[in-house]
Amino acid sequence: MIVTDEIKERKDNLFEEEFLPHMKALYNFAFHLTFDEENANDLVQETYLKAYRFIDSYQKGTNSKAWLFKILKNEFINGYRKKAKQPHSLDFDSLLSYHESDDPQYVGSLDLRHEIFQNMMGDEITTAMNRLPDEFKTIIILCDVEGFTYEELSKILDIPIGTVRSRLFRARNMLKELLRSYALNLGYKEKR
Repeated sequence: MIVTDEIKERKDNLFEEEFLPHMKALYNFAFHLTFDEENANDLVQETYLKAYRFIDSYQKGTNSKAWLFKILKNEFINGYRKKAKQPHSLDFDSLLSYHESDDPQYVGSLDLRHEIFQNMMGDEITTAMNRLPDEFKTIIILCDVEGFTYEELSKILDIPIGTVRSRLFRARNMLKELLRSYALNLGYKEKR
């Protein structure tokens, strides 16, 4: 029993030291994927449960953040596939209470996507990011916001490094086009 307690304690310490510091970054990415606070929290929780369950396959000292992001991405894809096979349901009581509510939390836009970049970017950049197709938005967030290397992106997204480079190049160009008029209005000049 002592050996089992020691193993559990080592796993718990590894989990606390290597994985827990990345919770906020995981939540931001999960929110980007789900656009829903509750679903993002559930996705992060599932990610941490799976990480703990398979902690023996993690090599201490390697990139724990990339390992967690890959688990999160796979959990999201698996959950999406599972939901796609289920019929859509609507909670009538929630819908009714929404329409009858004077609660200020219901005032304004129902699109919560802008909150992922709250306090990080201006509205114009957030709007432009939200207009990008998901594969391009994801790669910009993981590379330019979260700071993953091309090699890490390749592992997280399960695509070759060449695809990482070309997708990132295309994503940045799409974002540049979406922000062109905004930049010109701020006085930036176009390079010729």
